[in-house]
Amino acid sequence: MTVELHAYHYSVYSWIARLVLREKGVSHDYVEVNPFATDMPSEYLTKHPFRRVPTLVHDGFVLYETAAITRYIDETFTGAPLQPTGNRARARLTQIIGIIDAYGYWPMVRQVFSHRVFKPCTGQPADESEVRSGIVSSERVLGALEALAEGGGFLVADQLTLADLHLAPMMAYFNAAEEGRAVLARHPKLSVWWHSMSARAAFIATDPGLPGQ
Repeated sequence: MTVELHAYHYSVYSWIARLVLREKGVSHDYVEVNPFATDMPSEYLTKHPFRRVPTLVHDGFVLYETAAITRYIDETFTGAPLQPTGNRARARLTQIIGIIDAYGYWPMVRQVFSHRVFKPCTGQPADESEVRSGIVSSERVLGALEALAEGGGFLVADQLTLADLHLAPMMAYFNAAEEGRAVLARHPKLSVWWHSMSARAAFIATDPGLPGQ
């Protein structure tokens, strides 16, 4: 059995996939792919025609799109299940992941984190208007997640699920900005959740850090 993860070190979606692999205890080979490179290998484009990451390859089976990858990992490999059994809990898990992807990723990561943290670390110009716009949109996202979260250490049911592992890397990047920490502090259930998630061994082990660290 061979498992390969083609991913980019600083990609939040790559971090999600690595985090799920770690929580499930799946041994794998890591292949670095820079989706921003102009000379992306043509071999990779046969795996992912949209030039993004991550892509999972398991014994010749090629899969891209992070939510599909993480569900496949959970359902294919042994280890504690990361999806609840109840229909409503599974629906809530899917809903939360959908909210994160559709409404959370852009403001939390591409606006707040990128312009407040990542660009300054790499000597690139940041746009303060992007940070302000991202904070406004992120307030709505965290408000929605706060309303859906059940409280305690996990978002859905009383167990670690793919919803937790999908949100945690995005929250880490968002929380790296001072404005992001201020928004999170206004959401008590998510604050408790974040304290628990950020202390998990798998989360710490897969943290990509920041440029220059």
